[in-house]
This record gives sequence, structure tokens and C-alpha cells, in this order.
Amino acid sequence: MAERGRDEESGKFTEEYPKEDFIKALKELESTGTTDIAESVGCDRRTAYLKLNILEEENKVESKKIGNVLLWELAVESV
Repeated sequence: MAERGRDEESGKFTEEYPKEDFIKALKELESTGTTDIAESVGCDRRTAYLKLNILEEENKVESKKIGNVLLWELAVESV
């Protein structure tokens, strides 16, 4: 397992998959599923799902369920 970097001032671990990576993936892929976003960012599906939920709570992305698929897209105010 690769070591994660630490912030020099706080000593806290740096974020391995920044929120900006998920926003960028959604800009490139538009409305898409969790698995496609995870592949674009380079993380596992669970990590992508959790990060996207955080972004949804922050009103930066929106989700909608169509059948068994959860589709994500940028929130209107984030565009």
C-alpha cells in the first residue's frame, strides 16, 4: 500500500481522492453512474459512492435513481 502524504503544518493526512477529481469526472462524463466515475477517478466504487454522497450533501452534485442505477450529475448551481 502506498503511503499517503501529510500536511506539513497540521500533520493530517492529505485527501487521497480530492472532491475536485469527482467534479472534474462529472464535467467530462456528464450524467453517469458511480462505477464510471470511480474508474475515471481511479478509486473503488464504494469510495466514489461515499465521496459523491458528501458532494450531494454540499449541493455540488445531484443523483437520481433510474431502475437499479444511480446516476450522478453536477448540480445546476455548480455548473
